[in-house]
Formats: sequence, structure tokens, C-alpha cells
Amino acid sequence: MKWLIRALLVALTPAAPALAQAQAQSEDARLAACIDRIDRDPANAYEDGLAWLGQGNRPAARHCTALALIALGHEDEGAARLEQLANDKDAGSLEARAVYLAQAGNAWLLADAPDAAVLTLTNAMKLRPRDADLRKDRARAYVVLEKWTEAGKDLDASLELSPGDPEALRLRAQALMRMDRLDDAWRDIVQAMRLAPKDVDVLVMRGAIREAMRARGMKDPDGL
Repeated sequence: MKWLIRALLVALTPAAPALAQAQAQSEDARLAACIDRIDRDPANAYEDGLAWLGQGNRPAARHCTALALIALGHEDEGAARLEQLANDKDAGSLEARAVYLAQAGNAWLLADAPDAAVLTLTNAMKLRPRDADLRKDRARAYVVLEKWTEAGKDLDASLELSPGDPEALRLRAQALMRMDRLDDAWRDIVQAMRLAPKDVDVLVMRGAIREAMRARGMKDPDGL
């Protein structure tokens, strides 16, 4: 989620007169401090966010409290608040709204609500159509739903935008395996192994694909 936070801080700093820009930078700094505290102490970060809300209900304060709720295990409520924030009149630029929606989509995934994640991430992609991470995130939701064709298409697009992403390659290998395209799945997992040889998820998927190939009576790709 770190890339989302960095993108948001950029998105919320407008080319505005000096006073307005200084205020925006102050809010950005307070949001960054909130996010740092969430990593260490989400309960107190949430309390800080509530106090901040009482000082004017600013978008950054609403964002802070939503992220704190997610960290506290209330992923569905945090996701709903982020979606609401993305649709509020004072949410800011289209870039900022896309980031809120991206975070909401990932929170819906954490809340085990993949259908909601697909819808929210699709809306985020309308604002950022060439974002490889959004494509990959929606593919993760499709994987949970076992919609392998849809996941594969999103991962094709993600890898076209960001070649050499080992996570995207692993996810596409999983989708290809489920679609019984085992040779293609093996090619993807081999490439993922080259890029992330110690990634446990990649190693597990490699084993799963090999077993699927053996079950089909195919030659062991490693010659074992």
C-alpha cells in the first residue's frame, strides 16, 4: 500500500497560491504522521484521527481514520469510508480519488469481499487506466472468485504495463494452471523464479504446477 500513500501525497499537493499550498503541505505532513503511527499504534492513530475530524472534517482526517480502521481489523468499514471519501465533493483531484478507490478495493479484499473489490477497483481503473498495480489487484479479486479468464486478462495487461513483475507472473501462472494451460503456466513460473527465487509463494506455485503436469502424464519439466 506504500505506493498508494506516496501517490496520494503527490495528488493532494496542488499548484495553488502560497497559502493554500502551505496548508495542503501541512495536511500532507499530518497524514504522513498518522500513517506512520498506524503502523505502530493503530488504536491511538484512530483516536488522533477522530480529534482531527473535530477540527474541520478535512479529507485527510477522514482518510487517516479510514486507514486506522482497516489496521484495527475493521476492513469493511474502512473500505466503505474510503469509497465515500472518493465520491465526496472535497475529495480533491481525480488522481486522489483514484488512490482512495484503490485503497478501498484492497481493503475489500482484506474483508473477504472480492465482488466489492472488483467493483471498486474497476472504478479506480476508469481514473487510472494504465496503472499496472490496479490491474494486478483486480486480478487478485478475480482469483478469489475463481474467475480465471478475467484474472488472466488483467494480468496480461498488468505485465504489458509493468514487465517482469514476479507477483503478476505468479498469479498469471496460477490462472493458466486453472485453465489447464500448463506449459504456459510453467513458463510464467520459471520467469517468476528467476526474478524472485526465494519467494515462498512462487516456490509453492511452482510445486503445484509441476504436480498438475505429472497428474496429466506430462514430462517433468525439470527432468526429475
